[in-house]
Amino acid sequence: MRSNIDIVQLVLTIGLLLMAAVIHEVAHGWVALLCGDDTAKRAGRLTLNPAKHVDPVGSIVLPLVMYLTVGAVFAYAKPVPYNPYRLKDRKRDEPLVALAGPASNVVQALVGAAVFRLAYAALDANPALHLQAQLPLIGYTLMELLLTAAATSIWVNLMLCFFNLIPLPPLDGSKVICHFLEGEALERYYEVQRYAMPILIIVLYLLPRIGLDPLGAYLDVTAGNLYQLLIGA
Repeated sequence: MRSNIDIVQLVLTIGLLLMAAVIHEVAHGWVALLCGDDTAKRAGRLTLNPAKHVDPVGSIVLPLVMYLTVGAVFAYAKPVPYNPYRLKDRKRDEPLVALAGPASNVVQALVGAAVFRLAYAALDANPALHLQAQLPLIGYTLMELLLTAAATSIWVNLMLCFFNLIPLPPLDGSKVICHFLEGEALERYYEVQRYAMPILIIVLYLLPRIGLDPLGAYLDVTAGNLYQLLIGA
């Protein structure tokens, strides 16, 4: 049944990651609307319908290829459009719009943690639940499936949150850090931004091949430690 369990884990991971990415993008749009910009609303993107947000490459192909090649999964949905010039106070509101996405992932991780802990409490209170028959073709009992889904939701949301806080475009952290820079420091940062994609490619794919993984170390310290805290490990 091991191959079936792997398939179930893959489906859960990609499905929950897609949901997390969709909610992430909708959160950007809702906060932008609250701050005066209705671009996302007019584009029909303030909906949780995945069809409105799915990017064929970023939402399906990329996570599948990453899972099969390196065992890690990352995905993204189509960015929600917004016009920073329509915000009521651009200097104040632009970081709020940027942080709305990662904040939504933290909320989803907390919901996943609540479900995980309630399921574990139910198992402790009723040991007979350990004896459930495995679901056909899946290889999990119902409680095992619930625990796995909750833990996976926590993990993918924390990964998405902290990855997006990296201060390189097009990630959300780039819009946040600009709020705190001015003058020559801001100009130098704009120069670095021009090389954002090559930097991300080097950090994501090239450095790990020579034994250096700063991104992995960063995610272990942030998402990894918070994940352990939320599941009570």
